[in-house]
Amino acid sequence: MLRLPSILLISLVICTSVHAAPADNDRQQLEKIVETFRLSLINKDKASFMQLLYSADIAWLGVATDNTIAMVAGRGTTLPKVAGNGNAVKFIDSIVSNPARIEEKFDNVRIDTDGDIAQVYFDYSFNQDDYRSNWGKESWQLVRTGDGWKINSVIWSMEFNPEKRPKQAE
Repeated sequence: MLRLPSILLISLVICTSVHAAPADNDRQQLEKIVETFRLSLINKDKASFMQLLYSADIAWLGVATDNTIAMVAGRGTTLPKVAGNGNAVKFIDSIVSNPARIEEKFDNVRIDTDGDIAQVYFDYSFNQDDYRSNWGKESWQLVRTGDGWKINSVIWSMEFNPEKRPKQAE
């Protein structure tokens, strides 16, 4: 009689252990995606960046904060609530062609996955040389394909720096 609960308990432990390893492996792979993304911007490496994407035309949307919209309006220009470069290719091309040192910094990275889909959510700051131009929250949706994890959409909020970028030495 006691034998059946013992078998069920052992089966549960084995199933849980088998499932835990892929989850840890997925987390490591997703952390590597985040680091590859970061390094592709620093190194202005379009090929590495594009390899991270499910396709070249994934959703790529920035949402300006109300403070940012008001600040830009105070300077005599307008900015739509949903803005950004519109797509990943334009984004990486703008990084590659920019002579400034570019880095996107990630903090408080949270990863949630079931092994087939994932969400990566974090605080970011976008830096050009030593100037922090904007910051906010960023979210990626990813899918696990036959070729590994791929980013399928990117959305972020944008809080522009109210301090103008310092003039570069001539």
